[in-house]
Amino acid sequence: MKIIYSILFASFSLLSWTSCSSYLEENPKDRLDEETAYSTLSDVQKNGVLSLYNYVGGYVDSQGLQGTGRGIYDLNTFTTDEAIMPTRGGDWYDGGFWQGLYLHRWGVNNEAIYATWEYLYRTVILCNGSLERIQDFAEKHPKENVADCVAEVRALRAMFYYYIMDLFGSVPLIEKSNPEVEDIVQEKRSKVFNFIVKELAESSSLLSKERSNQPGVYYGRMTQPVVWFLLAKLALNAEVYTDDDWTDGSRPDGKSIFFEVEGQRLNAWQTVNYYCEKITAAGYTLEKDYTANFAVFNESSEENIFVIPMSKTLYTNQFIYLFRSRHYNHAKAYGLSGENGSSATKEVLETFGYDTPQVDARFDYCYFAGPVKDLEGNQILLDDGVTPLVYEPWNVALDVSGKPYEKTAGARMKKYEVDKTGLKDGKLLDNDIVLFRYADVLLMQSEAKVRNGEDGDAELNLVRSRVGMAPRTATLKNLLDERMMELAWEGWRRQDMIRFGVFTRSYSCRPQLPGEENGYTTVFPIPEKVIDMNPQLHQHKGY
Repeated sequence: MKIIYSILFASFSLLSWTSCSSYLEENPKDRLDEETAYSTLSDVQKNGVLSLYNYVGGYVDSQGLQGTGRGIYDLNTFTTDEAIMPTRGGDWYDGGFWQGLYLHRWGVNNEAIYATWEYLYRTVILCNGSLERIQDFAEKHPKENVADCVAEVRALRAMFYYYIMDLFGSVPLIEKSNPEVEDIVQEKRSKVFNFIVKELAESSSLLSKERSNQPGVYYGRMTQPVVWFLLAKLALNAEVYTDDDWTDGSRPDGKSIFFEVEGQRLNAWQTVNYYCEKITAAGYTLEKDYTANFAVFNESSEENIFVIPMSKTLYTNQFIYLFRSRHYNHAKAYGLSGENGSSATKEVLETFGYDTPQVDARFDYCYFAGPVKDLEGNQILLDDGVTPLVYEPWNVALDVSGKPYEKTAGARMKKYEVDKTGLKDGKLLDNDIVLFRYADVLLMQSEAKVRNGEDGDAELNLVRSRVGMAPRTATLKNLLDERMMELAWEGWRRQDMIRFGVFTRSYSCRPQLPGEENGYTTVFPIPEKVIDMNPQLHQHKGY
């Protein structure tokens, strides 16, 4: 069962906000007038709440939280030591875009960064509009209870602000659907952080306790466990998010950052543990089979917490990551298409212990390497019909043009099960896209305990034992490595590297930029187009 949410888009004007307001204006043929669209409580829920979930996934570049290219996922993945898009002759140079991400040379006029900014603020503005219309309805119908609708929209808006604040640091905090230019001012990162925490904490008790990852009324929606996950993630990164000058070489101490949590005063690490425990108490657990979380029709997962619902026949949400990673002949052997692009870095190979007797079991779950076979176990061949297709992980580099391994360098993405009946070259499929899952909860909990001077071995080794790997001591280094292995291709690596203080270091194919050691690239620049239209906004240090 899949639920289709009816769509009602409102038009908003933000000419004072940006040079192009078209991204805030939608005029579908079936647009309803506002009075009709919000005449009953059912209409309010459908058009003021459920319609907003159409923006969680996407089908064009820079739209959606995951699934599409040149957006949040790529900014969080191809800027790290986890993934690389090698230039392969005439393929994947794209004006230097992918090399620029990997080298941290993205500049202030990067179109993908600008489009991501637009997408995120667009959703915030739409949430603001919904809140205003719900309030109008409540004033006209005082006997109707809209508290749960308000809470759900506030929580959803807070999630989008979480991504804005994580990517861009110090940003405008807008709570109106049609703000005046004087309302659009840049706030300190810590203020935006506190706003997000407050919105989530105050909304939580009014949300459903139901699972968001499983089909039903709350499928793909903000529920209490989703909010608890976000609150844990915010507390885990509190040292970063409460630091209003990320270029001065110092951060607040998580033991000295306090949260008011249901009548308790807890430091950042205790807060992480508190919300992780709530998720455990709600019945989430590790799937016995790691791969079940990413299978076709993975809605039954006991581990997944928040997903982008996918259906190749009901939704337009796309998932391009497998499509763009596989060699053409590899994809063709599945009856699909491929773009022969994204690959694992050498750091990934070293962390997993690839090519050694101690290789982590998850490497085979997450990556294609060496000879490649089709779904029936037959060797896939290159175009000559004789030479086997063999991926060469160690030959990966930023530019492999003209090399014998130009088309075969790099281990490729394997994490999601192949949907043999996928449509649109395999970009429309029935594997829900996993955003939050319980393994991350355990790793957050382990890390928070270690940072608070406690023993985090139990949580770490629950994750490792699930895949048959030997126990390890929970140290910060081991936890960073574990997150690379457990959460490969899931879009967390940039945030993790920043939190662990290693995002700006040099690694294979990526020298440190001049001056980057001060941390200025740990946030993306405010797009120059946005600053040009509003003199109240200023560019971050270093750009």
